[in-house]
Amino acid sequence: MNTQLNLLSAENSLLIVIDQQPKLSAVMPKAEHRPVLTNIGSLVEAAGILDIPVFLTELCPNILGETDKSISKRLIGTRHIFSKTSFSCFAAEGFYMALRHSGRRQIILVGQEAHLSVLQTALELFHIGYDVYVVEDAICSRKTRHSINAVQRLQKHDVSIVNYESVLFEWIRDSSHPNFRRVSALLRQ
Repeated sequence: MNTQLNLLSAENSLLIVIDQQPKLSAVMPKAEHRPVLTNIGSLVEAAGILDIPVFLTELCPNILGETDKSISKRLIGTRHIFSKTSFSCFAAEGFYMALRHSGRRQIILVGQEAHLSVLQTALELFHIGYDVYVVEDAICSRKTRHSINAVQRLQKHDVSIVNYESVLFEWIRDSSHPNFRRVSALLRQ
């Protein structure tokens, strides 16, 4: 395990895509949201290639819709979908039990909104002892300053702030990895 080095490992990681739903996405700044959606898609696809479990949460899916099709169509392998009414993922039925059952300790968070659902989930995960990584270029909020504020708060609480490319290359660690070409090709999407 690479916790002391603070490097991610594919064997110990779990990716959580938070509330990446069309009606919520529609109110995000378009110039910021497009690359966020692309980066999330790359992380989801890489997770599938590398057998990393993916959890999806959906805030009030009866109102905001299901996870964006551009994300769900890239899902391969182990995934769980949790419907919720709370901002934090912890209140979603079955979420914590599935998290514990996964045995994974490095939790990578992406999605929307950074200052609400991502922030609250990250702080709760950190509080109970998980290694938490928030992917700065795979989160957004309706207002840019709210995302910036969320990242600042998370840093003060020792949550690791990373970028999606770092995550991909920490997962594979070496250019001789058997999936290096497939994962590095995701950077060109």
